[in-house]
Amino acid sequence: MIKKIKKYATTNTLVLLGIILGVFFGIYFPELALEQKVIGTVFIAFLKMLVVPLVFSSIYIAILGLGSLEHLKNIGLKTIGLYLLTTALAVLLAIIAMNIFTIGEHVSGEGLEYAKAASLASFSFESMILSFIPINVFNALSTGSMMQIIVFSILFGVASLYLKPVEQEPIVKFFTAVSEAMLKMAEWVILMTPIGVFSLISYVIADQGIDVVVGLWKYILVVVGVILFHAVLTLPAILAFFGKINPYHYLSDVREAPIMAFSTASSAATLPVSMRVTEEMGGVSKKTASFVLPLGATVSMDGTAAYLSVAVLYIANLAGVALSFGDQVLLGITVVALSVGVAALPSASLVMMVVILNQLNLPVEYIALIVAVDRILDMCRTSLNVTSDLVVAKIVDQLEKKASLKRT
Repeated sequence: MIKKIKKYATTNTLVLLGIILGVFFGIYFPELALEQKVIGTVFIAFLKMLVVPLVFSSIYIAILGLGSLEHLKNIGLKTIGLYLLTTALAVLLAIIAMNIFTIGEHVSGEGLEYAKAASLASFSFESMILSFIPINVFNALSTGSMMQIIVFSILFGVASLYLKPVEQEPIVKFFTAVSEAMLKMAEWVILMTPIGVFSLISYVIADQGIDVVVGLWKYILVVVGVILFHAVLTLPAILAFFGKINPYHYLSDVREAPIMAFSTASSAATLPVSMRVTEEMGGVSKKTASFVLPLGATVSMDGTAAYLSVAVLYIANLAGVALSFGDQVLLGITVVALSVGVAALPSASLVMMVVILNQLNLPVEYIALIVAVDRILDMCRTSLNVTSDLVVAKIVDQLEKKASLKRT
């Protein structure tokens, strides 16, 4: 354990150094920073390479480990309930912040256009439900459709519960071996993290430019402030209340995952790291981590929900539209409801924003004014999404351990 602690401490230090050096490299050598993007792209590609087999095998093993539908229902309800709770609190916090700090002065919408919104397929409840179901599971696996993979792996695991033990055994051994092999490969990829992070950060800084950040500093400050408040106070308070542990010790132990999420801006790419650190450093059982974290990588959207709430209210101010208390309540409910449902659709965040703006009769073209800093804020909100996953995984694990003690 001491060797593992030293290993992760060293990695974290190098990653933070990579972030700092990446910022300065992107500012002072922008042309070189843009040229070396391929290094970061390769790093993310290696991480994403592991995700599909890891998610499928981990969820399958977790369900077989639970042993019964009743146990699966209990842990599933706890997980979804906690994810909805943390998302709702993130949205509430964002709405309160925007009512306190009324940023965004009215600007004319003439000449503004956001063409990408028009290319989205029209949203409907039917399309959302159908997007959960893998018509062709091999296509879902090859394209990395996470929600469809999760649905199929859960159904496959539940069906396997009805098999005889002699029939279950070879499948369990196979997927256990697959999961362990993917985590071993994740260890190798993690060694590339400092270089990958340096590449990604320097590219983002060079591509976005400091001028754009300065121009939207109030908007960025509110989004980042809400994200930090939720990560540093709200989520630890939830962990302390439900998990009955010191939240800051745990979050310090697993900090490599949020740092990785910030660098890659991808919950899916961060999943192998999240699973490794929660088990080895956070003391979460493999059974719990294997079920809760893959699900969270798809449906847990605290950061995204907080960001969208701030963005929509900011756009309303830019458009000169005063949203009533009822409109803001509708905004909150819509964001929480869509945060789970839209996860399976392509360009989920954009879909959510367009749906919400249309529902509140706000002009979609104002997205063009804030999209310039979306990549930077995406890094921040992804880090919060992953932090929420880590917190929920620990709470569920603590509750499961207590329930196990009561049963014995």
